[in-house]
This record gives sequence, structure tokens and C-alpha cells, in this order.
Amino acid sequence: MTSHTPADTFPRQYARTLRYTVGAPRSFAVASDGSRVVFLRSRSGSDRANLLWTLDTATGEERVAADPAALLGGGEEDLSPAEKARRERSREGSAGIVGYALDGAGKVAAFALSGRLFLADLVAGSSTELPAEGPLLDPRPSPDGAFVAYANTAGELRLTRTDGTADWAFAQPDGPNVTWGQAEFIAQEEMDRDRGFWWSPQSDRLLVERADDSPVGRWWIADPANPGSEPAEVAYPAAGTANAETGLWLLGLDGSRTEVVWDREAFPYLGRVHWSTGGVPLLLVQARDQRSQRILGVDVETGATEVLHEERDDVWLELFTGVPAWTPDGKLVRISDTAGEDGVRALVVGDHAVTGADLHLRAVLAVTAEEVFFTASGGAAETDPEPGWIGVGRIGHDGKRLSWEAANGRPFTSVSTAVHAAGITVRATAEPDLPGTLVQVARDLPDGVVVDDVATIESYAETPVITARPVFRFAGERRIPAAVFLPTGYDRERDGLLPVLMDPYGGPHGQRVVQAHNPHLNSQWFADQGFAVVVADGRGTPGRGPAWEKSIAFDFAGATLDDQVDALQALAGEFPLDLGRVAIRGWSYGGYLAALAVLRRPDVFHVGVAGAPVTDWELYDTHYTERYLGHPAERPEVYAANSLGGYAAGLERPLMIIHGLADDNVVAAHTLRLSSALLAAGRPHTVLPLSGVTHMTPQEEVAENLLLLQVDFVKKSLGI
Repeated sequence: MTSHTPADTFPRQYARTLRYTVGAPRSFAVASDGSRVVFLRSRSGSDRANLLWTLDTATGEERVAADPAALLGGGEEDLSPAEKARRERSREGSAGIVGYALDGAGKVAAFALSGRLFLADLVAGSSTELPAEGPLLDPRPSPDGAFVAYANTAGELRLTRTDGTADWAFAQPDGPNVTWGQAEFIAQEEMDRDRGFWWSPQSDRLLVERADDSPVGRWWIADPANPGSEPAEVAYPAAGTANAETGLWLLGLDGSRTEVVWDREAFPYLGRVHWSTGGVPLLLVQARDQRSQRILGVDVETGATEVLHEERDDVWLELFTGVPAWTPDGKLVRISDTAGEDGVRALVVGDHAVTGADLHLRAVLAVTAEEVFFTASGGAAETDPEPGWIGVGRIGHDGKRLSWEAANGRPFTSVSTAVHAAGITVRATAEPDLPGTLVQVARDLPDGVVVDDVATIESYAETPVITARPVFRFAGERRIPAAVFLPTGYDRERDGLLPVLMDPYGGPHGQRVVQAHNPHLNSQWFADQGFAVVVADGRGTPGRGPAWEKSIAFDFAGATLDDQVDALQALAGEFPLDLGRVAIRGWSYGGYLAALAVLRRPDVFHVGVAGAPVTDWELYDTHYTERYLGHPAERPEVYAANSLGGYAAGLERPLMIIHGLADDNVVAAHTLRLSSALLAAGRPHTVLPLSGVTHMTPQEEVAENLLLLQVDFVKKSLGI
């Protein structure tokens, strides 16, 4: 890690370094022969532009494979609106090379830079620009390295030869709102699927998504600070309204075109696509209510599909990274809420669950001829010694030979992830007492021993100017995972009870209590301003099993808020919490929870700061909202009970609402509607509009000053 600038304050450094991610290595891949590791990293902790690097696994030597400054001749990047939107969907704030794809051998990497197409020769260490009709998105080489396929902002899927001799349209829009080879909005925002095309292992054809968003309602995001600019048109599928129409086609390099056929009326969501040498292409398709889904096998000659597995859940079914997939010998790999013991989320290989009640599966990282690599956390929370650990495990297809990949042999007091191929594992591990993430390259030896002496990939990220000191606990009878932060140098006899700041996300897919250091720096800084800060992951958050996550069905406003109250009161028995001075802050779902807290429980919460809150769930998107609250036409009372406008008359406490006016995820209408309801009820409140700011708030000055303004508002409201 690099040192910080002496004049830095934490808010300034935190904003400038994109939460200490700038300069950290990321986006790892391993060549199919294990000879090299490919990754992205900028030159320093103050330079946001990522370079493409390789590491020789024989020598540990690192080499720059592509430098955006050299490729652009020192010029600035020019990002298309489509690329900006894609980065917003993926929460990407860095610059330079932000993604790449390899051929089958890992000898070449394709990437987009400033809307142009480049190819890096990873063996020679050189890069060249290829002919392309841009601005382009998501370039991917064919497995044999002869072609690069890419989508562009005109809605085309195009092919270019890697020798630079030809570039042509492979599929062109057949309607004004049709795109080929691009994931639709809902897939990117809520399904964690950002791909829209997949090469065959033989490089002779592609599976390509065709999306038509004509049925989707149009919203317009204006910039009130610049009334002369045109509003941006956004196709936004709000809850209860139409989604984009999506389908798949098999397009051959010989000119053949075959539509993939499945019951799209019953299963309209295309959640996952997998195509490997282990078997036919796999699709995972979901019903709109997400209570049933099918894994389909595709006949590549006819486009017909066969149901390989069907699953149903009375509440909902999750989508997971890395599955479904094939083992090399043709066994189906999946993650299931129904196949494991005692309702634990299990890894299933073939017909058998290979993990038990002691593990809660989160993702599949790699499937080899003998093993599956995965991430998991505790299955039986009652026996977990610490909350918030995430480990990388590997297990045989028969459920035997379970082992853990962990730095310092501590899988249960850390957070890890990994990539694996050809006997090489790149493992990234974070621990609570060490800033940043340790990235180690390990090699499997023939006798089954794993050695970590290949290399450690250095991080250039800056060292934080403060140190986080989380104290982890399971709080209350429900054993709510929590982390408590006290001011640096706090002395109970001298300082007495402290005003409390609850700092939750508190909703689905948003785990905050993790066995790591850097994710807690923001909370520690708030603590150092004179607060006892409490982060609690109540029901609905990941990591505690399906029953924990699904207990919030149709009840955001009850379960998630109740758990914040219960955690606060339980922790007050051990920590110096002044329950007469309690504030709550949060962003996105956390913003919803903060506003909900002061509206519904003014007896507990005395001030709230709500950033980019969802206030009317009928204004949020289909896949997310309907999963938890159902369809608004079928459950209007659920939407009314969980939205905030109906509680406006109950506001008794100070409330600040912050919203970016350029936010196209949680649009500013949420804040404006709540503010109007509060005004109609005669309830004073504060609204802070952020001109030109999206849901990510990537601007340094905005991110820095938001922290300072929140502290000032909370202190004044609590009389500190």
C-alpha cells in the first residue's frame, strides 16, 4: 500500500480513493495452462485509470500488458451515455480499462477504451487497436482467438477479426428499441447479469440475447440546474409494469440463425446462461413472481429446450453467481435452498447435495474435473463463533475432501474470494485488523498440497488515515449480526455514555457486518466524531440462511426496522449507548430504513438522515420489488404499508433527505413525493438535492462534503 497525502482528512481521502479501491488489484483471471494471471490495477492510490497487467506464475514477475495513457496518446477518455449507464449499473467508479475478456487459452485479452476496441497480446506484452463500429460495449474474443464479438450503442452485435482484416455486423436491430448482445436494464441492475452474448466452445456460433424494451414505460431524468439541457430518456420497468421482451438466438458464423424456444410467457426472466465443453448450453429462466424457475438444456441445432431441473419456493428463489454449470464430465452443478439439510442453502452436484447444515453457500467460483470451488458462510448461526465471515472452500464432487483456502489459516475470521484454473488459485482475503486486501497466488502440487509461494500481488491503494476497530457481536435473542464502533481513545469512566448513530443498510443483498477492515472505515470515522456507531444486519440481509433472508417477505417496514431496534436495545446492555440520543443514517435501502425509523419509531430514533431513499415502492423496479412485496395489483395493501408517504403525519423528529437529481435507479421522485407528503402534513424536514449526482455519488467533493454535512446535522439535532 502507498502512504497518504499528509494534508488528507478521512472524508477527503475516502472520497478521492473511491473508498480505498483505487490502486488495489482486481478482476483476476488465470490462463488455461496456468502460466499467467491477468488483472487490473492503476499505477497508484491516487490514479483512477486501470492498466491491464499479467503475472508470470513461474517467476512471479509482473508486466504491463496495456496502458490506457499510451493507447489514447495521453488524451482523455470519451464515454458514451450507454457506457456511463453500464458503469452505473455495475457501480463502477474507476477509469481506464475497467473490464476485459480472454480467449480460451488466455493469450489475448479484448477490452473497450473510450468506446474503441483494443486487443492485448499477453504473451508478447503488446496492444493494438482493432477496427470497430463504436462506441462499443463488452468485447469478447472467441475461444480460438480468431474473432472478437462486441455490442455497440447502435444496438448491433458485431464481429471483427483479431488480425484486423474485417469488421461486420453480425446482428442488427429489427426495431427502434431492439438491441442484440446486450443485457437489458433489469438483468444488469437486479440479476447480476451484465452479459448479452456467449461464444460456443468451438468458436463456430454464439448465443445472443435480443431485447426489445418497447413495452417498457419511459421516464425522463432532467437536470434542473441546467434547464437548457434535454432530459435523459430512461426505459424504466417500475413494479407492476411491463418488462423488456427478451429472447435468445443461436447465430452461426456460417450465417445460420435459430431461435431458442422456451415458455417465455411463464418464465420471462433470463437469469443465467452457461456454455462449456461439459454439455449443452444451460439457461436458468424464472417466472415473474420468482417462485419457480427452470434449468434448461439447449439443442444447438434446433433451438429446442429440455427441462433439466425445475425448482419452486413458496416465497422466492435467488439467483447465484457461477451456477448453473457443468462439471467437465457432465454433472449439473447448482445451489439450492431445498436440497440441503435443515433449509440451509446447499451446493448440489448431479443429484446430491454435497454440503451440509454447517455451511451456507453463496457462489460457485470454479468447477474442475474433481472439485468445486465456492464461497460460503456459516450455516448454523447458533454455533458460529463470529458473525460476518465469508470463506473460500473447495470440495470434491462426491462431497468429500472439503478444505478451506485462507490467508494465515483463518477462514472464519476473514472475508475471502478467489478465482481458480489450471491448478492456480488467486485468493483475495480481508481481515478486520489489516487494512486492504491481501492477494496471494497459490499453486496445487501433484500430491494435493497447496503452496502460497508463487506470488503476492501488491496493492498500491493508499493506507487509510484512520484505523477501524469493529467489535463483533450477535445481538439479542435473534442473534442479529452486529458491529460496534467507539471513538478512538474512548474511556468509559472519563467519557460516559455516548450518543448513538445507527449506520445500517439493513436490506436484501446488502451485508454490512463483515470480518474485514476497510468496509468499516466510514463507520469508524463517524464514531471518532463522538458517537457509538452500531451496524446491524437484521433479517433480510445475506449470510444467515434462506429462512433469515425470506422472513421479510411482504414486510420491509416491520421486520427490518424491528431488528434495528432489537439490536440497539440488546447492545446497550454491554456498550456505552445513550438511548436518549439515537440517530440513524443510511443510503438507498439504508436511506429508506432511516426515514422509516424516525417516522414509525420516534420513541427510539431521535434524528434521521436518509440518502437516496426508496419512499414509494411502486416507483422501484419489477424484479427487485415484486420478489419481496409481490405484484402491486395483487397486493396494494402491502405496497401502502411498506411505502413511506402514509406515515408522513407521524414525523416528530428532525429528518434530512439527500438525493442525487441524476439518479436513474432510485429516482428523485421518491424524495419529492415524501417531501410533498410531509409538507401536506405540516411536518418540517430538510431536503438536500444534489445536482448532476447519480446513485453512486462518485464526485469527490460531493462524497466528502456529504459526510461532513451529515455529522453537522445529526449533532445539531441531538443538541451536541
